[in-house]
Amino acid sequence: MIMIVMCKKLSALLLGALLASGLTSCGIGQSGDGKLDVVAGFYPMAYISEQIGENSIEVSNLTGPTTEPHDLEITPRQRTRIADADLAVFLKGFQPAFDAAIANHNKDRGFNAADIEPLLGGYVPVEESGGNPEGGHGKLHDDGQGKDPHIWLNPIRLANVVAALAKRLGQIDPSDALKFNRAAAQLRGKLQALDTEISDALHDCTSRTIVTSHNAFGYFAERYKLKQVAINGLSPEQEPSPERLAEVSRIAQANHVSTVFFENLVSPKLSETLAREIGAKTAKLDPLESKPGHGDYFSQMRANVQALRTALQCS
Repeated sequence: MIMIVMCKKLSALLLGALLASGLTSCGIGQSGDGKLDVVAGFYPMAYISEQIGENSIEVSNLTGPTTEPHDLEITPRQRTRIADADLAVFLKGFQPAFDAAIANHNKDRGFNAADIEPLLGGYVPVEESGGNPEGGHGKLHDDGQGKDPHIWLNPIRLANVVAALAKRLGQIDPSDALKFNRAAAQLRGKLQALDTEISDALHDCTSRTIVTSHNAFGYFAERYKLKQVAINGLSPEQEPSPERLAEVSRIAQANHVSTVFFENLVSPKLSETLAREIGAKTAKLDPLESKPGHGDYFSQMRANVQALRTALQCS
């Protein structure tokens, strides 16, 4: 009897030591099934994490499909998820609440995409930057609005983030490092093919000026030699001044713009008002800040390109 009691005590002590050291049967991660627990701030970061990790990681996207990601507010439960995650994937400067949660609760286990692809200033077309509007294109520079976070709309920039994220996941779980790198290589290949596809699709167009509801397509416009004219600034909820609306109208008419684009998570009223004023149509151009209603990143990027081809009269 004495020996049985001593064994029970010894087992309890060993179990306590294992729990204290974190060496439980769950292995890596908080998910309870040995998978890495990854928390992402918004859709593009969640999507690439899922594609790289496949069935070896559990990804939680803290921004719901109907939430404007810029406006994300972190709940206490989400704060706990961030603190407990093996990795938190985010883009510093895009979601201030997520940035603060990372800084306060999980700084050492954060992956900031902006460390891989540094953010540039807002996009200004040549007409507004003093350049030659004939045959010229805009540029990304510091226009006082802050840094443009929309790097995922340039597939090559996103491919660079993918490579670095796979490396980071492999450092956390070396047993799956080769798997992560292989999946990342496949995803990067698809992104590079998409880049070529977009370049070809938008190569020969009657117009190269796009009017958007907010300044989200700067990296896209720069990559594919378009001229973006945005009604709003980098924040989709920023109200434009009457002077700004008049300027956009002038540029749109001077460039014979046939379509004013709106977004899925922002009211289309300003785009509709401007379109009526200049005699243009409206169409959706999705900045992919949230998960598409149908399909994924690639299908929505192709849908965007088709909308642009129609608006710009591309052959």
